[in-house]
Amino acid sequence: MSKKFYPAVFQKEDVGYSVFFPDLEGCFTQGDTLEEAYIMAVDAIGLYLEDSETGIFRFPETSEITSISTDENQTIVLVEFDEIEYRKRHNNKSVKKTLSIPQWLNIMAEENNINFSQVLQKALKAELHLTNV
Repeated sequence: MSKKFYPAVFQKEDVGYSVFFPDLEGCFTQGDTLEEAYIMAVDAIGLYLEDSETGIFRFPETSEITSISTDENQTIVLVEFDEIEYRKRHNNKSVKKTLSIPQWLNIMAEENNINFSQVLQKALKAELHLTNV
């Protein structure tokens, strides 16, 4: 599952908007404009969901919008969280991997100036059905 939609409560403040998520206890953010608050909300979801030690995302179930009550200066907004896009923006450092291939294949690839990292990335994206990433 790459995309998930979380209801967020956007509250108009004297300056800008504060944002909290009924399904993500303790997850808050804010922005000076509605657009900035939305962008910050996406990042807040990512920070909240990603386990900093393992890099694995935990996706709690979401509430029905109709079950969320709001005050007069609050609006419910569905915030889209795209795990792949978030990882591309925030976790794009390269990691070194050791792998084994037959010697004859290595010789042929080197003779043809094949970029091993590039080939592996393409193959992994294809294997994971991430062709448009």
